[in-house]
Amino acid sequence: MAKLHSGIPGRQAALLNATGASRTAFTQSMEHLIKIGLLERNPGHGHPLRPEFRLTPVGQAAAVIAHKILDVSEDDEQDLLRRSWTLPVLATLQRPSQFSEIKRSLLTISDRALSQSLRRMEDRKWVHRRVENEVRPPMPLYYAINTGAMIRNVTSDLTFG
Repeated sequence: MAKLHSGIPGRQAALLNATGASRTAFTQSMEHLIKIGLLERNPGHGHPLRPEFRLTPVGQAAAVIAHKILDVSEDDEQDLLRRSWTLPVLATLQRPSQFSEIKRSLLTISDRALSQSLRRMEDRKWVHRRVENEVRPPMPLYYAINTGAMIRNVTSDLTFG
């Protein structure tokens, strides 16, 4: 969506090249974005096997946010942004949070997916895990830092369920 917002033509080949996604992942993503109303096929343009896409009015607003997220992140960080739970987890970290608080905010995430997502972001220095030893039992808290904090600020008005 950010690529469409930045002026890349809505043709499948141009978008595939710009995103670096595989054909299968690209097709699944585009179908999902159409299903939730952020994209539509451009009627009268493209070929059935090579469609052309355009943003819907709601998609244009979402694309502005997606473009801001790309602006605050580096090119080598795009793979982490493409992970399923990175943005929803960062959006929930508006304040230091425990694992259980993050999980409660994201109703459909599994413990394993949340744990892996937090670990990946911790490895990239997007999230910091600090254990509060003053309380019993010790309580780990997660904070968005560096690029993670910048993305969290961009996504502060979004809700994920």
